[in-house]
Amino acid sequence: MTKRILIIGGYGNFGSYIARSLAPEPHIQLLIGGRSLGKARAFISQLSTSNVAEPIVVDIRSDLPPILRTARPDIVVHTTGPFQRQGYTVAESCLKERCHYVDLADARDFVVNIGRYDQAAKEKKLLVVSGASSVPCLTAAVVDYYRPRFRSLERIEYGISASQQTNRGLATVSAILSYVGKPFLTLIEGRRTPVYGWQNLHGIRYPELGWRWFGNCDIPDLDLFPKRYPELKTVRFAAGHELHAVHLGLWFLSWPVRWRLISSLEKYGTFLLKSSFLFDALATGKSGFHMFLSGIDLDGQPRTERFYIIARSGHGPYIPCMPAILLAKGLADGSVRETGARPCLDLIDWPAYRAALKELDISVLQNVENE
Repeated sequence: MTKRILIIGGYGNFGSYIARSLAPEPHIQLLIGGRSLGKARAFISQLSTSNVAEPIVVDIRSDLPPILRTARPDIVVHTTGPFQRQGYTVAESCLKERCHYVDLADARDFVVNIGRYDQAAKEKKLLVVSGASSVPCLTAAVVDYYRPRFRSLERIEYGISASQQTNRGLATVSAILSYVGKPFLTLIEGRRTPVYGWQNLHGIRYPELGWRWFGNCDIPDLDLFPKRYPELKTVRFAAGHELHAVHLGLWFLSWPVRWRLISSLEKYGTFLLKSSFLFDALATGKSGFHMFLSGIDLDGQPRTERFYIIARSGHGPYIPCMPAILLAKGLADGSVRETGARPCLDLIDWPAYRAALKELDISVLQNVENE
C-alpha cells in the first residue's frame, strides 16, 4: 500500500536531500510542502519518482490541521527550522490528524521535551520523533556501538566540521547564531558547568582533511547523554567550519555577545549568510565528524576509541538527513512499528546507519590516531 509522505520544507536544503532519497520508493508518494507553490512544482519537475509527487502549500505559522486534512499524509517529515524558536504546533497537528511525525530538530529543549506527547501518541498508535538527525540519533548510535568495550565510559568528546560548500539557508545559520556567545550547561568532570557557544577554541587534526577548528555547540545530547550513560563524567560537543577564516571570524564575533555588548548575532543572520558565500571557491566540499570515547576497558585499563566520518563530493548533508530517511521508509513499509513520542534514540543503530551511507562518497575510520 502506498504511503503519502509530506516533507515540510521539501524543496529546501535538507528537505530536498530527503525527497531525492525517498522519490524512487514504489510504496511512497511524496508531497513537497513549502510556502511557495511555484518552488515546490519546480523541484518536483526535477525529481525522478515512482509515484507522482504533489506540491502542497504549507506555512508552519498557519492553521495546519485543515492543510493536513486536505493533503492526507500518512507521515510528516518536518525540516523547517530553526527549531530553537518553535513550539510543537506541527507535532500537535499531526497528532490531531493522526499521522506520524518526524523532525530534524537539533534544538536542545525542543528535542528533549518531545516526550510530553508520549501518551497521546501511543493512544493513537503514532510515532512522534524529534532529532532524527546527526544529534542525537547518529551520536547515540555510535556511543551505543562502542560502549560494550568499556567497563566504565567516562568521557565523550566529539564534533562536526561542515564543508563550506554545503547547501545552507537562513534557518540553519539562525540556529547556530542563536547560541553563539551565549552560556549553556554541559557535564565537565562530573559537574554541570557553563560554557559559551563557539568558544573554547580548539583544533582537531582529521585524517585526509587536516586541521579543523571547533567551538562549543549547544545540542540535545548535553541533556540526554548524562541520563542515558550515567557513568559519564564529561560530555563535550563542538562544531566548526571547514575554512579557518570563517570559523575564526565567528569565534571573534562570539565575544561581543559574551560580553553583552550585543544581545545576539541572529539579527545579523542575513548579512552573515550572504557573506559566507564569498568563501565557497576556497573550499573542498569535504566535511567530517569525530568522536573520542575514553574510560576504563573490560580489563581495568584506560582505553580511548577514536572514530571519524569523512564525507566528500558534497555528500555530508546526507548524514544528518539519514535518520529521517530511514524512519520514513520504515514507517511506509511497516518495518518500523514503534509508537509514542521520543527523541530519536534506540530507533536506528550504527550498523543500519552505516549501511545506509555505503552508496555515498563517505568513509568511516576507526582508531586512527589524532596526531
